[in-house]
Amino acid sequence: MMNDLDTTRQLVQRGLSSASMELERCIDSAQSTACAHAFTRTWFEPARQQAARPEVTRLPLAGLAVSIKDLFDIEGQPTLAGSVALADAPAAVEDAPVVSRLRSAGATLIGRSTMAEFAFSGVGTNPHYGTPAAYDGRFGALPGPARVPGGSSSGAAVSVAAGAAFVGLGSDTGGSLRIPAALNGIVGFKSTARLVPTAGAVPLSPTLDTVGAITRSVRDAVLVHEVLAARRVRHNPMPLSGWRLAVPETLFLQDLDRHVAAVFERTLHTLRRAGAKIDELRLPETAAVVQLQAGGGLPAAESYAWHRQLLQQRGAQYDPRIRSRIERGAHMLAADYLDILQARQRWIVQMQSQLAGVDALLSPTVPIVAPTLDSLAATDAAGDAEFFRVNALLLRNTSVVNLLDGCALSLPCHQQGEWPVGLMLWHAGQHDDAVLHVGLRVEEALAAAKS
Repeated sequence: MMNDLDTTRQLVQRGLSSASMELERCIDSAQSTACAHAFTRTWFEPARQQAARPEVTRLPLAGLAVSIKDLFDIEGQPTLAGSVALADAPAAVEDAPVVSRLRSAGATLIGRSTMAEFAFSGVGTNPHYGTPAAYDGRFGALPGPARVPGGSSSGAAVSVAAGAAFVGLGSDTGGSLRIPAALNGIVGFKSTARLVPTAGAVPLSPTLDTVGAITRSVRDAVLVHEVLAARRVRHNPMPLSGWRLAVPETLFLQDLDRHVAAVFERTLHTLRRAGAKIDELRLPETAAVVQLQAGGGLPAAESYAWHRQLLQQRGAQYDPRIRSRIERGAHMLAADYLDILQARQRWIVQMQSQLAGVDALLSPTVPIVAPTLDSLAATDAAGDAEFFRVNALLLRNTSVVNLLDGCALSLPCHQQGEWPVGLMLWHAGQHDDAVLHVGLRVEEALAAAKS
């Protein structure tokens, strides 16, 4: 298992390694077959110059490599959002605020990571720039046929899992950080949306869009969240036994494949043996909220408003599956859109009341292991049906948290020789610090059980 950001920056700051040495390892990984299609663009020489600056060692990110999802503005470059429809877009005049914050914290930007076109897929495939294959960040290359990386932050996850970056900057509208983190055996944190600025990013659904990062560990997630949100996570030394945890019944545990179900149950058993108190909590409201997405929901309506003119001019250049999802928003009435917003707010109030006695909820991040790329390759009607079935399954658990305006962390809970499985810890908005601290204790308990 590769060192995480926190361990590596300590080595750099103690003089036992250097940002330049670590960057060369990342460049080797970025050029390996494991990272095929993980980047749409790399800039190794400018990265070498950044990592060689002696002052970066003293900064929080210590000159270590970070990949940037092709959704965010970088000064002097066009932002293509995984599409060819924006090929002649003008260069950005300044960095997105989150990119600027990463630079100021000492990040070395290594490249733009591949993504599902316009961030509109939980599967992570991209017919324009290629699709990176899932890679297990804990135990190495996955055996057998290539598997989907999850999306939409597909390249961000693979760049971190395969060792090309310590951090992958990404976004999460319905699970786009947590899904690829789960399928690649690493960590993805979706904060309460309002904590991190979304300016300078191509929008999908401004109501739901969240900016965050994929990392190799939970402690890295804490560090990077502090950089992106420009805030300190309040320290809480309480042990795992002191937190009030619950497993939501109904929706989150439905249609689990056998492997995910077995790993999830084993994980709960391991945590209980480590002292965790885990109750069951009935949340029938979570099944009802799925109906808010009927007809495409907020993502379709809000993305269509942004894409309408571009679709008229260059709709033929879109991935047909992405275009069909966006165009569902063309048929939504303004009254229906307002009804969804109001119903969502009522549901958030209900859920906040239901979750008041709990510090964090535990569920599988996604209900299935990563399907093979070949199983979703067909472009006929049957192939489209299978793609959208898988996409809906991958997004089901994670999207509830976005609709809740909540926060969530996905961390790996599988063992060597198993397909990657993510454990999701989540809660309503502004419970970020509790979710992160529970994540730290869970990560420690799972590591102790392995040793």
